[in-house]
Amino acid sequence: MTHAELLERAEPAVRAGGAQAGGEEERARGAIATAIIPARGGSRGLPGKNVARVGGVPLIARAVRAALGAKRIGRVVVTTDDAAIADAARSAGAEVVVRPAELAGSEASSESALLHAIGVLGLETGLEQGLDTPQAATRPAGGGLETPQAATRPAGGGLETRPEGAPRPAQHHRATRAAQGEGAARPAEGGITVFVQATSPFIDSVDLDAAIARVEAGDRDVVFAAAPTHVFLWREVGGRAVGVNHEMSRRPRRQDREPEYAETGAFYVFRTDGFVAARHRFFGRVGIQPVHPDHAIEIDDAADLGRARALAPHVDRALAESGLEAGAAARGDRSGGVAARHPLIDVDALVTDFDGVHTDDTAAVDELGRESVRVSRADGAGVARLRAAGIPVLIISAEANPVVARRAEKLGVECLHGVAAKGEALAAWASARGIRLDRIAYLGNDRNDVPALELVGWPVVVPDAAPDALAEARHVLHRRGGHGAVRELADVILASRAHLAADATPPPDEGAPEHARTGPVPTRAVAEARAAASATRP
Repeated sequence: MTHAELLERAEPAVRAGGAQAGGEEERARGAIATAIIPARGGSRGLPGKNVARVGGVPLIARAVRAALGAKRIGRVVVTTDDAAIADAARSAGAEVVVRPAELAGSEASSESALLHAIGVLGLETGLEQGLDTPQAATRPAGGGLETPQAATRPAGGGLETRPEGAPRPAQHHRATRAAQGEGAARPAEGGITVFVQATSPFIDSVDLDAAIARVEAGDRDVVFAAAPTHVFLWREVGGRAVGVNHEMSRRPRRQDREPEYAETGAFYVFRTDGFVAARHRFFGRVGIQPVHPDHAIEIDDAADLGRARALAPHVDRALAESGLEAGAAARGDRSGGVAARHPLIDVDALVTDFDGVHTDDTAAVDELGRESVRVSRADGAGVARLRAAGIPVLIISAEANPVVARRAEKLGVECLHGVAAKGEALAAWASARGIRLDRIAYLGNDRNDVPALELVGWPVVVPDAAPDALAEARHVLHRRGGHGAVRELADVILASRAHLAADATPPPDEGAPEHARTGPVPTRAVAEARAAASATRP
């Protein structure tokens, strides 16, 4: 029987180095693992499962974001046979390995997909650092890397190639700089692989970092996610119930029992060379990374998906608050700020609703019937930064109250108010200014925002949005309307622009290969994104 040892929850100092800690330099110094997320398209229990939305975000994108949020993960790769999954993964910031059909059937194991991806990436040789060289970028049809040549998929599955000048996911360059730069951490012998499952929607990046740190230190060969439980288990044997983990004649109190741990399936961290040799996720010295019981849900059917969606507002908010506290602790301040696990929202314009977005969706009425609303000065500062960066902002509101126009005038942005058909108004505005709809972020909160949310490349909502609006969202903010929601989104847009610009620049001391010099990751065409999303919504 395999023996697994418990890993304690990370101490504050370790947690501070997790998902939210510091900037890109800190991440580059600590990134030593590669995350691989297998996600096939042929689920029988829940068709389209891996792009089903929880908290407004496709499951595959949630997994990618969790991995990108971990300081010790330098590269995130999704292996899939499905175009919709690949599109969602790339949009979230992952690289994509084309999974061969023979490894994508219902009988194929996750281990087989992992072994294939490890072979394509060259991780079994421990030569990941060489993947950015022109020689390493030329691979046979059994597994190719992204190159500046024609965008063809290898016949036997491999890393997708792209046309010359086409961009690559940002984090690959970050990992390359980490491997080449000064102070880069030395990986465990043979490297470290993090196997992440998209069907677990609530993965804390801090837990990933803690598990990686244990493998990196050499204490364990494998560390997996498990939730503590004090459940009494029973089994029927010969027609009678028998206690599995207890004597039925003795019922100790919860506080008198040591917890047992239920494997969640969320992630497994292991030495790459040991996994390749064993061809199984469990080998050698095995340890447990405890995770919060709320994070233990695994989605296999529609009922699981419904439970995850019900839990998402609570769990996502708790994860965000935990991450912000960790980031502030690492910086030595309590200023909060934008969570480092935000998506790359690369857009050319921001359009917002007014009530419930710039305001808290309430109004004060005086004795003369005059209405007034409360707005956030932080939102004003965020809008000012967008304008300074040359990003136009438009407010569209169904409300005819002149307060909307006055606020827009104060912010120095365009305004359309008293609008009944927001989708039509948005499309006309974008057409008149020559801005593609898939290059627009729209921030809303209610049912009348749905037509506009459906049109744009980045539909975003506040956390207390109406269910119909939440279902359309590609990203859900942490701050509520009237309490800095617009500022949060403005900061994410500007941080994404700066991040992508930095990743397009080769290291100053050593020129990057031509195929590594890329621009921003493009937003997927809105028609493709909506088609993929609508196919999975109940």
